[in-house]
Amino acid sequence: MNGEDIRALHYPAGHTDGDAIIFFPKANVVHMGDDYVRYGFPFIDVAAGGSVQGMIAACEGAIAQLPPDVKVIPGHGQLSNPGEVREYVKMLKETTAAVENALNAGKSLDQMKKDKVLAPWEKHYSSKFMTSDLFIETLYNSLTNRKNAPFVKHN
Repeated sequence: MNGEDIRALHYPAGHTDGDAIIFFPKANVVHMGDDYVRYGFPFIDVAAGGSVQGMIAACEGAIAQLPPDVKVIPGHGQLSNPGEVREYVKMLKETTAAVENALNAGKSLDQMKKDKVLAPWEKHYSSKFMTSDLFIETLYNSLTNRKNAPFVKHN
């Protein structure tokens, strides 16, 4: 396109089951789509085949193939870099582990919300669009394969 080769990297089951990460080698730019966002906790469309595990795999897989000085365009938010994507992946892994630990302890979704299992990340990642409670629900649905769970915005 416009004299430049483009690489489309498909990682299934990230934000949805049909997302691609696009790398422009000549420009040293990657567009991560909604697998990487900068507005806070991400929206993972579990009903459309997305999963937190797939989102982590997409981000890690893409970063492993990119130069360290690549410019990263997120699906939403300001221009970024690989270090910030790695920090995002760390958050995804840690929040997933927190919900997974609560699941393994036999806690219900309501108990997890009441216990504020994502409190350590709330200040930095909770937003009007994706609150901590809604992200707990998203992780819960992803980890328990509740594909039919609707996305409900809580105010």
